[in-house]
Amino acid sequence: MSDGRLSVFKTYKLYVGGKFPRSESGRVYEVTDSKGKWLANAPQSSRKDARDAVVAARKAFGGWSGATAYNRGQVLYRVAEMLEGRREQFVREVADAEGLSKSKAAAVVDAAADRWVWYAGWTDKIGQVVGGANPVAGPFFNLSTPEPTGVVAVLAPQESSFLGLVSVVAPVIATGNTAVVIASADAPLPALSLGEVLATSDLPGGVVNILSGRTAELAAPLASHQDVNAIDLAGADAALAKELETAAADNLKRVRRPQAVDWAADPGTHRLTAFLETKTVWHPTGALGASGSSY
Repeated sequence: MSDGRLSVFKTYKLYVGGKFPRSESGRVYEVTDSKGKWLANAPQSSRKDARDAVVAARKAFGGWSGATAYNRGQVLYRVAEMLEGRREQFVREVADAEGLSKSKAAAVVDAAADRWVWYAGWTDKIGQVVGGANPVAGPFFNLSTPEPTGVVAVLAPQESSFLGLVSVVAPVIATGNTAVVIASADAPLPALSLGEVLATSDLPGGVVNILSGRTAELAAPLASHQDVNAIDLAGADAALAKELETAAADNLKRVRRPQAVDWAADPGTHRLTAFLETKTVWHPTGALGASGSSY
């Protein structure tokens, strides 16, 4: 450089339990852009890192699932705010990661921020859409309400390193679940930077945990982990998905299979409902007389 300064390279770390550890293995791997140019060294997470992330997600689940849906919406909106403040950084990282022009990368980052806002708006509305009072023949209230499944392992899309990532993570936490996320193996930098945004957006530590490394190596212990309640296989190929689905059956995990998705399209509500359980409660209303029910 002309002023004699050395470049200050960014150190990318994992995001686990609200903190930024290096991989316990000490391993890193090189991340390059679409033309093979070196961008950074990313942590190569181990199975131990994956188990630590599950512990952090389980610890955070009670508080996050117990928060009001309105509060969760506020937190997700705050994520969008913080993302807007670091827009230029993410435009650069997404352009490098996905081989996009600056203008196209900017559109992706803007869409990702909008996606956070979309899911923030749904947090206190999804209950009315998929729950409610059921008509029954008898003197009973019969009410169904959605509840979060628990700890969800998420294999982020491989090609869409940011918009796809947000599209699979946001609905999981919007509905009160906590997440262990495996970032795109070849393009993990936007995901690791997202951890820095989440850390400054009022999201409690452990609600989202982000790992980078070899997808299959990290997914295997998560699929068989007895304290993981569900798994989203968005970033798995057909062979890996089949292997993981078999492992997930051991403790009856919910499994969302990989499918072709246009991440820029209207996301709908199907990812919000994918990791919800329905609780139905019967409550007597009293005797039904000739003039109707008495309460």
